[in-house]
This record gives sequence, C-alpha cells and structure tokens, in this order.
Amino acid sequence: MERFLKQVLRYSGGLLLLALSGALLMPAAYGDPCTLQAQMTAAQRQQYEQAARTLIGEVQSSDIAGLQNDTLASVAADFSGIERSAQALQPLIQQASITVEDLMAFDAGGQGQGAQFFCTPTGSTMTVVLNFPSLPEGHYALAIVYATGVPKPQQISLILAQSPQGQWQLAGFFAKPLMLAGQDGVWYWRHARQYAQNHDRWAAWFYYQIANNLVTPVNFLSSPNLEKLHNEAQQVQPQNLPGQQPMTFSANGQEYQITRVDTSTELGPLDFVIHYAPDAEEAAQLRDPTQARQQVVDLMAGILVVHPGLRQAFHGLWVYADSNGATLFALELPMNQIPGGAGGNSMGE
Repeated sequence: MERFLKQVLRYSGGLLLLALSGALLMPAAYGDPCTLQAQMTAAQRQQYEQAARTLIGEVQSSDIAGLQNDTLASVAADFSGIERSAQALQPLIQQASITVEDLMAFDAGGQGQGAQFFCTPTGSTMTVVLNFPSLPEGHYALAIVYATGVPKPQQISLILAQSPQGQWQLAGFFAKPLMLAGQDGVWYWRHARQYAQNHDRWAAWFYYQIANNLVTPVNFLSSPNLEKLHNEAQQVQPQNLPGQQPMTFSANGQEYQITRVDTSTELGPLDFVIHYAPDAEEAAQLRDPTQARQQVVDLMAGILVVHPGLRQAFHGLWVYADSNGATLFALELPMNQIPGGAGGNSMGE
C-alpha cells in the first residue's frame, strides 16, 4: 500500500485517494492492524503476488473453470457473480500488462461480526481502513492489480483467503476502470476544483463524481482524507438536479422536462448526456427530422448558455427524447458544432 499511497499523494500535498463508502471511521483502538506490502517479508509478498497473478492470468485466458477451481470453496459454491464479472473483464485485459500494485494482509477473528482493519504505512499518520460488514474467521490478503497498456486500463481488487490446506485462493473479485477518456482520477479532481473556482457547478459536480469513482478501487476501503474530496463536491452540488422529479428547463421559448443527466464515453471522448420527456407538442415535432433536430439543438444551446463550463469539460452533448420507455429521437454533437443559442433558464442550480 505504500507504493499506492505515494502515487496518489502526488497531488494537493497529501490527499489520500481511497474509498469512503458510507463506512464510519473509528478510533484505532476499535480495529485490528493489517500488514502493508513494505512491512511483509519477501516470502509473504511472493505468495500473495503469485496467487494474484495466477487468478488474473485465468481471467485473461478466459479459463473460468480454473478460476473457479482456485476460488475458496464457500465462494465457489455461488460463482455466478464472479463468473459474469470475469467474462466482462476478459476482453478488456486480454492483452494487458499486469502489475500487482499493492498488497495488504489481515487476520479475522470471525464470529459473523463486522471487521475493521487499520493499515498505517511506516513513518506515516495516514491510516487506511478496511471495513467489512461480516468476515469469517481466517487469514486474508487484498491485492490491488493494474491492467495497463490497453485502450481501457482497469484496476482489479482481489480478496485472497487461505484455504484449510494452506493455499491462497480467491474470496472476492472487483474490477473497475483505472482511467476515463484517457485521464485518471487525480486529473478529474484537479479540474473539478478549477471548475468550482469558476462557479461552473455542473462541470465541477460531474468531474468530482468521475474522480471519486476512479480513485475508489473498492467500497470497503476508507480514508479520512477522502472526506476532502467529498466535502469539496458537496459544496458545488447543484440543487434540484433531475432524479425522482424532472427538472424544468426553458430554452428559446420552449419548456423541456429533463429527466436525467449523466456522462458517457460511448463514442470514445467524454460526452455529457441529457434525457428529456417531450410533451405532446414536442413529440409531434419530433416526427419531422428538421423540427426534431432544431428542438434538440435549441435544448443543447440553452444548456450551454446556463452552464458554459460544460463546453470545456466535455467533448460534446448527447440528447435523448424519451417517451414511455422508448427513445423518439437522439442526437450527439461536438461542442464546436453547437451554436451559442438563445438564453435558457433552469431550476438546476
């Protein structure tokens, strides 16, 4: 973990980019210690790394039977979730270079209770906390693996457990992107701060969400310093974003009921995505290609007037007009093809 910490501490004088997923941090007296990579013997590091490389190799070669055979019996009995994850991951990392980035070892007392482990690098006050709602008695290790050198680099977290026969086997499998549109989480965090300083709340908010997702390898890791990222994000969170209720937005004399906003890299670059529910008059216009395009472009232009930071933050806009579970019309345009447009107004701030 020291190696991982050094990489992520390179920004902002020591912001620790690890997960805080709803778990409360507790004083060290209430948790058990864990052993970090630099605190292990060479033999320990070798056995954990070898186990991790074997498991990732089975994913790369699509050897699902081998992966299940190298999984702890109690976990292998219900293997469908890991199997689906491994099959989805395989084409992304088949040709990847594999690096075992960090290792942590910890022992659980069991009794069906929640378990919490405190991992502190030598000479540091930065404490990483592992939070488990329940953990059977046993010896465990966490291996964080990077799969790079491919178009979509991945970070893979493996929970290893020692079997009764003394073998290190798979007990948990988690994978997620390491980068998005060619940039890592630190890059998105840095730019989120810049958009926040410029009062571009939508651009800042969505960049903070991307940063948080990229720098969080698994949801059972926590760090008090990641509170800084969360606090910064909360300060710029737009009010009344569409969710359970749509957001009413007016552009060029027309009202739109925006039902969802999101981000996408479906076409490669990072795009901003808008879904809206057309009323009867708007739905009728969507039957004509010329009117449909004009309606959607008016919405795009209006959004960019109210939220100008989106122009710089995203490659383009996707807009979907949805009705009764079906998409009536969809259009993607790069930002340089969207006119300045007439002013809009929104309840989204």
